[in-house]
Amino acid sequence: MKAEKKRELIGKVPFWYHSIDCGDGIVTPGRISLASLKNQWKCMELPDLKGKSVLDIGCWDGFYSFAAEDLGARRVMAMDHYVWSLDLARQQQYWEDCRQKKVVPRPYHEIPELWKPDTLPGKIGFDMVHQIRDSSVEQVVGDFMTIDAGKTGVFDVVFFLGVLYHLEDPFGGLRRLSLFTRELAVIETAAVYLPEHEDIGLYEFYESSELGDDVGNWFAPNLQGLTKSCRAAGFREVVPKSIYPPASNQSGESSGFLRCRLLVHACK
Repeated sequence: MKAEKKRELIGKVPFWYHSIDCGDGIVTPGRISLASLKNQWKCMELPDLKGKSVLDIGCWDGFYSFAAEDLGARRVMAMDHYVWSLDLARQQQYWEDCRQKKVVPRPYHEIPELWKPDTLPGKIGFDMVHQIRDSSVEQVVGDFMTIDAGKTGVFDVVFFLGVLYHLEDPFGGLRRLSLFTRELAVIETAAVYLPEHEDIGLYEFYESSELGDDVGNWFAPNLQGLTKSCRAAGFREVVPKSIYPPASNQSGESSGFLRCRLLVHACK
């Protein structure tokens, strides 16, 4: 595909979350920079993906799905439903308006002008990159909490990045994750660190929009909470891959605990 056509297709997308290299020096104008995404990929410390099957749950624009394809995964499936069902440009403006007014947003799926599961406006970025790359990544519109794992299959490596804290039932989510995972699940999540209680498995619950002004956030574990719930969900071992305890408070709280991000390998 010629560079002019690539730019035309990319320009049709009103909101990009991922910055994705589309060749010819063209990168989608994502909210997360390409450098940040590449650094996150490096931090994931993945095994050799050549010949592996990979599932990307909650894939957004598909950076991680396409990266796995580039590295020789024999099968890659991108799965999403919530983000793909949103009019993301309007949702982002609504979120920013609420933040400026210091009011709690309504759940996005309760707002008809934002929630459009029949037309999937939030999927346009993924579709454009898929077309530009002439990709073989499979795409499934579905909620992994309810989709039949027997129809999708089990995958050697599963990406579960930025999903856990959006679940109303995080332990149920980890049990579902185990069903899809043959070897390794890579889990990245919002987390908490409690200096005096790190021997106890804990989750912080968010009643409203306390975490990131986002009404769609529900739970964040400490390392023990994530480790114990992963093992109870069917994983054999949990290996931290991010700095924990965190070096600093990543969200500015002045109370006795720290909010941070946590990246782990959950091994079968």
